[in-house]
Amino acid sequence: MVQSILIADSGATKTAWRLLENGKLKDFHTSGISPYHMSQSQIEKLIREEFPKKILTKSISHVYYYGTGCKTSVKARIVARALATFYDDAKIHITHDLMGAAIATCGNKAGITCILGTGSNSCFYNGKKIVTNSPGLGYVLGDEASGAYFGKLLVQHFLYKKFDQSLEKAFVKQFNLNKDEILHKVYRESFPNRFLANFAQFLSAHRGHYIIENIIEDGLREFFGTHLIRYPQIEKMPVHFVGSIAFHFQDKIDELCNVYGFHLGQILKDPMEGLTKFHQLRSGSKKK
Repeated sequence: MVQSILIADSGATKTAWRLLENGKLKDFHTSGISPYHMSQSQIEKLIREEFPKKILTKSISHVYYYGTGCKTSVKARIVARALATFYDDAKIHITHDLMGAAIATCGNKAGITCILGTGSNSCFYNGKKIVTNSPGLGYVLGDEASGAYFGKLLVQHFLYKKFDQSLEKAFVKQFNLNKDEILHKVYRESFPNRFLANFAQFLSAHRGHYIIENIIEDGLREFFGTHLIRYPQIEKMPVHFVGSIAFHFQDKIDELCNVYGFHLGQILKDPMEGLTKFHQLRSGSKKK
């Protein structure tokens, strides 16, 4: 019997999906899914409207979903029930995005894995399970060095007029938002973390400017000092990073790993390739 396996890597901003069927791969994307901010019916609506029709009606044998906000069984069940609406015959496995990142980077070996994307998180993975986790507190209280964190810093610099004239002009030109519009989107509209994370692209576009470089380094140092130094295993284990922020600022991560004496492992923009290899090995299928 041919297995049709659907893998999801879901963050707050977007969800990457990959169908594995008969050794072939098909990729597509939807908006981000977070059971902290979305009900079962909202997730069902997203799937119904954003999935390719051929995949929505396909017979799926297994769904492996790695998503933000799915650490507790209560939140995981919200996603599971939404998926079961469309794939009631499938075996649906729901776990959190940090486990997905750990599997993608470490496989069956031990290591420290960090997520630096819209949000941030980290853990020590022993090759089978996550043993310890320096808690992610979300974009309001934590998420150091995440897209939302850097976005918040950039907006603060702009509104407090801490940018020099060239950066302020560039910021206005790129985003065309005033103070009232920014505050409304942060405090009155849905998904303010996504809104704030969108500003992080400004960092990449203005690398080399001393204010931007200071923001990047200060944010990453905050993550290293708040989270990574807490792991007693870190001197013996590789430290892996997953996420758009880690990928775009890997030069700074490399520098800080040298400063702290950490052994830098993989830096992946997303975990999908690692997850694909893991599930192909488990199912016995091969990519064509």
